Amino acid sequence: MPDAIIEVRDLVKTYDTGAVTVHALNGVTLDVPRGEMVAIMGPSGCGKTTLLNCASGIDEPTNGLIRIEGTDISTLDDNTKTSYRARRMGFIFQFYNLLPVLSAVENVELPLLVSGTPASEARPKALAALERVGLADWAGHRPAQLSGGQRQRVTIARALVNDPAIVWADEPTGDLDSTTADQIMTLMQDLNREQQQTFVIVTHDPGIAQRCHRIIHMRDGQIESEERVTGRIEAPEQVTEAARG
Repeated sequence: MPDAIIEVRDLVKTYDTGAVTVHALNGVTLDVPRGEMVAIMGPSGCGKTTLLNCASGIDEPTNGLIRIEGTDISTLDDNTKTSYRARRMGFIFQFYNLLPVLSAVENVELPLLVSGTPASEARPKALAALERVGLADWAGHRPAQLSGGQRQRVTIARALVNDPAIVWADEPTGDLDSTTADQIMTLMQDLNREQQQTFVIVTHDPGIAQRCHRIIHMRDGQIESEERVTGRIEAPEQVTEAARG
C-alpha cells in the first residue's frame, strides 16, 4: 500500500504454557496508511490486543514481518526498540497506566525523558500537551485527584507529547461513561486531524469504531473482514470546551 506506515505480513503469535498451546494470531496481514484512524474489533480472545502489542513492538511475534515507517522492527535490539517507541509512538490504555506518585505533568513528560530529551525541554512540552487537551490547570494534580475522563486526557497528552507518528489505543474509552467516551473520541479525532497521526484503536464499542476511517473485524486470531466507514461521525473543526473539560 502506498505510504503505509504500518505493514504486517503473515503475523503469528503462539503462547505455550506447557499444558496448552494458544494460537493468538494465525497469519495476520494488514496495511495501515499514514494518517488513518483504524478500529480493530472482535470478540474477547480473538487476538485484538495481541495484534496491537506485536505490531507496536511491545510483544515479540512467533513468526511474520512487522515494518513500521519502513523499518523491520525485528532488526532492532531491545534498547533501540524502546527508544524508538518513546520517540515515534504513543500509547493509550483503558486503565490509564499513570504513575500514581507523579503529577499529571510529570506523567506526561516521561516519554520525553526516556527518549533523552533534557528536562528543561521536556517540562514545557508536557505543559503544552496538557494545554492541548484542556488540562493546563490540573498539571500539578496526581491521578487520584482527577476524574476518569481527566485521567484519560492526561494519558492522551502523554501519548501525543512526543509528536508520534503512530498512536496505539487499547479500549481507550472502556472505563468511561458514554458521555465522557464521546468527548474523548471527539478529542482524538480533532488531534488526528490537526497532527495527522495514525491511530490504531482496539475497541468493543461500535460507536467508537464508527468514529474511525476503517474497521478491521477479527475472529480466532485472524482478520475476518474489514470495511470503510461510510457516514463517519466527524469531530467538529475545533475541540469544544465540553470535550476538553
